[in-house]
Order: sequence, then C-alpha cells, then structure tokens
Amino acid sequence: MKIDSAARSFKLDRVRNGAAPRVLELCSGCGGMSLGLQAAGFDLLAHVEFDSTAAESYARNFVPPPGTQKAAWAAPRDMVLSDPATLSAEIGLQGPVSHQFEILAAGLPCQAFARIGRSKLRSVTGDEDAFRNDPRAGLYRRFLHYAEAVQPLAILIENVPDILNHGGHNVPEEICATLEHMGYVARYTLLNAAYYGVPQMRERLFLVAIDASLGIEPAFPQPTHAARLPSGYESARTVALKHVPETGSRFAPIPAARPGLPPAVSVRAALSDLPRIREHFRNPEVMRRRKVSDELPYSAFAALSPYATLMRNWSGMQKSHVATDGHVVRLTPRDFPIFSRMRHGGDYPHAFATAEQIFREALAAQLPPPANGSRAYEALRRAVVPPYDPGKFPNKWWKLDPDRPARTLTAHMGKDTYSHIHWDGDQRRTVSVREAARLQSFPDAFRFAGAMNAAFRQIGNAVPPLLAQAVGSQLKKDLLRGCEISAERLFQRKTG
Repeated sequence: MKIDSAARSFKLDRVRNGAAPRVLELCSGCGGMSLGLQAAGFDLLAHVEFDSTAAESYARNFVPPPGTQKAAWAAPRDMVLSDPATLSAEIGLQGPVSHQFEILAAGLPCQAFARIGRSKLRSVTGDEDAFRNDPRAGLYRRFLHYAEAVQPLAILIENVPDILNHGGHNVPEEICATLEHMGYVARYTLLNAAYYGVPQMRERLFLVAIDASLGIEPAFPQPTHAARLPSGYESARTVALKHVPETGSRFAPIPAARPGLPPAVSVRAALSDLPRIREHFRNPEVMRRRKVSDELPYSAFAALSPYATLMRNWSGMQKSHVATDGHVVRLTPRDFPIFSRMRHGGDYPHAFATAEQIFREALAAQLPPPANGSRAYEALRRAVVPPYDPGKFPNKWWKLDPDRPARTLTAHMGKDTYSHIHWDGDQRRTVSVREAARLQSFPDAFRFAGAMNAAFRQIGNAVPPLLAQAVGSQLKKDLLRGCEISAERLFQRKTG
C-alpha cells in the first residue's frame, strides 16, 4: 500500500488555505451521509451509487460542482467495476485523481454483516456460511483500493455494529490495520442516532482515519441529547463488541451523554405537524392514485417542535412552509382495526392477541355464529387474524410510542412497514414515506425518486443526515486542528 506524500501535502495546503474539504463518497445511496457532510462544511465533489433509483434521488437533491459533466456525475456506478481515476476523468475533473479529494467516505452495504439478514441468506442459498460468502462482505477491500488511489487526508466509514463480529472476525480492526500501513491513524466506535437529535434508536459503527502526518487521533462527537437505550440495544452492543481485542484495539470508547442534556427527540415531536392520513380506509382509491411526489398541506392542529422546524428549514434546501410530499401508505385493510386498538409500543404477540379479540367480537355479531372449523368460521378468521405465529415473529410489528424515539428503520421497509405503525389509532396505518424520512432526519424538501417501496428502501438504507453532520463536524474540526499542528511543525523546521 503506497503513501503519496506529495499528493497529501498538496491537499493539506489547500485546506490550510481555507478551502472546503472535497468528498468522494462510495455507496452513497440517496444521499443521507452526503447531506450531513455538506451541512458540516464539506464540498460534495463526486459519488458512486449502484442503484439507479437512489442515484436519481441523489441527482434531484444535490447540485453538480462547477465544471463537472452533469450526466456523468449523476450516473449510477458499480464501485467494483469503476475506478477513481476513470470516475474523475468522466465527470470532468482536471489533474491526477490523487489531488482531487480530501475525504473518502462510504456507507458500505450492511446486508452481508447484519445478523438480521443471515437467516434469510441461509434460506435462499442453503449455505450455512452464506453471509461469509456474500460478495458484499468484501467491498471494504475494494474501498481500500480506492483509498490507495485517492490518497485522502481523512476516511469515514459507516456500517452496522455486527461488522465487528462477522463470523468471529472484527472487520474494522482489519481495516484500521491496513490504513495504518497507508499512513493513517484510525479509530472506530458505536454511535446511536438518538444521542445526536435523530428521533430514532439507530445504532451504527463509525470508523474515522486521519493522515498520520497531522498528528491527530480521530475523535467522535459528544452526544447532544440524552436517551435511555432499551435492553435489546445494550445486549446487541455486547454481542457486537465481543471480538474487540482487549489490548491494542483501535476501538474508541463510546461517547456518553453528560448530565443536563435535553431528552432525545420523540416520535410525537418529529411527526405531529405532518398531515393526518385517513384516505386509506375512508377512500382507498385516493391512496391508490397518490404518488410519492404529490403534496399535502401540513397539519394546522399541531405546534411546531424545534425538530419539525429544522426539517422544514434545512440550510441550503428549499424551505417547506405550506406543504410537503411523500404521504403514501400501504393498503392493508385486514389490519386497520388491529392498528387502531394496539397499545403504544405493542409488538406482534400483542397485535395477534388484539386480532383474536376482534375475531371473537365478529363471531358474536353473527347470528347464528359460524361453527368452529366451518368454512365460514375459517374465512372470517382469515379476514381478521394475521397468519404469522406470534412465537416465531415477536418483532414483526411494532406500534410507535409517541413519547420516545422510534426503533431502527431498515431497508426492509421497502417490503414491509409493520415495524413502524403510527401511534395515532384513529389513523389506523403504518408510517408514510415522509414520516419515515422525518424519523431518519431527512428534511422535508428532500425529494425521493421512485414509487413508495423504492422510497422506503432508500430511507432505510441511508445514514441519518443529522448523525452524519455530527460526525462530519467533529472530523472537520480535527482536520483543521491537524492543519494548524502541521503548519507549526513546518514553521519550526524552517526557523529552527
């Protein structure tokens, strides 16, 4: 692994002279991390995204830098088949690729690392070790090839905590060791989005590396909000951290919330000003015709929380004062009565018991009631009670608690939004696209390409912009401090 000191020195002088650090982001998705880095003061120079719909969303929300070729800049790309030099030339950048980007970032695909997807991979492939053999699990090595070509001053990687225990292998330790050979100081830790103003309990790993010549050890942002993690998150941390070495580790202590911080942003504070949606059960044809891009006026009945105000007035994006889009929800009429009756925080076993009660009431309302086991009995049951075994699917459903942050949004929302049922029983539904975007801290002016399922998938895959902004702000602070230190060293050598 080579170290191009001249290229890094060129870029160091550029930042030292006040220029904004330029970012190349791999696996950018629709742009959650990019939005946060931009808010932190970075310039978004180029990105790589394989999914064409996500790449279209990215192009809708970000402006190509001056002098770049817009069509090439916006085009979807495969990071395996692409290389940074070709990318740089195609979008119209002048000069060697090693002089173009101060920051290399990536939210690498997490499906190969997340434990939640391993059983599905086994069922599809019949291979017990399918998660180890998933080609996406090796993309971090391709990322390291980009790092060698780009020679950035700093590196940022986001992924799920399970990347710490990929079949007993701590992938971030391997990445850090490789980056050290490339002349970087690298650290990683776990951050929960709820501690940084996101109304969601989303636990993620962040790895940051900085050019060793700057004399800086990477730091991670201090929490801005206080949150009590549910027991499931604490146990997941324990499992993820099992393979962190006891000595010589690059793992940085998880930042702790100091006393006196404001509480985590609640679901109610995040969503109350958005439109109340009832068309799905009052007039389903209206919902069937509605598109993600169709706008509805904000609710006139809710006071604006500071979080909602931020989502309507994100710096650098069009302000949203009257209406916003994304008010599409799934049409699942069997379950509307169940959604209405479920308690806040209720899971699938509770939903199943609620459905059983509704079924008993429906039986009693028929005179005479259908006989147990008859066709009419079974037909009524199928029309009311979900077919899933509550012993096997305890976490399949979950009704939002309005006074707490939501639990983690996932890409699977593109197929099933029952993990986030709206807390208002009168609305009898799962969350809308815009509500999911709010829970992920996407501002209201952010526009998603594609239909409902594609929009949910993009949101679930994204890095929460507010969390990315917090990490990016700390990284920029460290870079500028490193520039000062290196400048002092240079001055001392010249005058000493």
